[in-house]
Amino acid sequence: MKKPPIIWTNVLFFSLTFLAAITLVPWYGFSYGYTSTQWIAFVGCMFYAGLSITAGYHRLWAHKAYDVHPVIEVIFALGGAFALQNSALHWSSDHRIHHGQVDDPIKDPYAATNGFWYSHIGWMLRDYQGEQYGNYSNCRDLQKNKVVMWQHRHYMKLVVATNFGIPLLLGLMLGDVWGMLLLVGLLRLVLSQHFTFFINSLAHIWGSRPYTEKNTARDNGFLALFTYGEGYHNFHHIFASDYRNGIKWYHYDPTKWMIRSLAAIGLASKLKRTSIERIEKAKAETLMNKTQGRLAKLPLAQDKLTLLQSEYDLLLKKLQHFCALQKRVLEIKRNKMMKQCEKSALMTQYHELEAAWENQKQAWLALNARLLKASFS
Repeated sequence: MKKPPIIWTNVLFFSLTFLAAITLVPWYGFSYGYTSTQWIAFVGCMFYAGLSITAGYHRLWAHKAYDVHPVIEVIFALGGAFALQNSALHWSSDHRIHHGQVDDPIKDPYAATNGFWYSHIGWMLRDYQGEQYGNYSNCRDLQKNKVVMWQHRHYMKLVVATNFGIPLLLGLMLGDVWGMLLLVGLLRLVLSQHFTFFINSLAHIWGSRPYTEKNTARDNGFLALFTYGEGYHNFHHIFASDYRNGIKWYHYDPTKWMIRSLAAIGLASKLKRTSIERIEKAKAETLMNKTQGRLAKLPLAQDKLTLLQSEYDLLLKKLQHFCALQKRVLEIKRNKMMKQCEKSALMTQYHELEAAWENQKQAWLALNARLLKASFS
């Protein structure tokens, strides 16, 4: 099969910026040095460009996980141009196709099944999209968004204005234009692009799959450190409309924290969250399928499979009871007319069901570990 033509503009751009970043930036640093203020400016611009992609392009526009004030949209649109990863409209269109056709070697724009290189950057070096490049039929909602379309129409102007204007302005303020052009202009651009690319490549081959094994997406807390919280990719691919990627309080997800902060001051609203019941069901089902698959390969495994199914059914039953009461508790917290004694009784029942669910979950996890250890030891 004949390969699509090479996009030489992209090949030269990615090659030259990368080579310049690994040669000119350290050379200037050894020759003239960078101040701590310059490094702070670099980190600030990294976060601005990165969060504009994760909070803006990704969770706001591609997945509609929340709403924001138009002023914040403009800030994200400018930051997206600063990140130089195409317009929000085009980026979102590609990403929606990726989710709808994930891992399909033909239909997924950056399918991980085509290998690390392809999913990381190779998909942009040849004209794989062809005539479909400008087809935004899956983004009709975004075509009605004034900020998105303004950025799309003036994208290249905004790219030039931000990628040269911001480093120049910082350079004039700090008294070192060349240093800022290299740090904030060049190094920031290369790193921010490749950190995003890691989600398409590394986050589909390195990590765990606790929520689903129906696609290659992985959860990887280490990658989250470089991708502003996007490393919890297995969760994201099954619950894409959730404004969070890291759902635990200790998960590093600055994108989530920023969205929540914007909501606290009235600049974001309609934050979508996946219910605990759906999340826990997904985890239980995935573990169930893993254990069943391994036990099924063994002789005389029927008794173990029956026990596993029984505990699984009990787990889901207790989860359902707990989540139903949890919804009731949330309702009564809004009901100021309910008597205090009724609230206390309901809360007591809530804590009892919560404890029963947690105990069953621990028993379920222990059973899976015990069955597998006994079978394969």
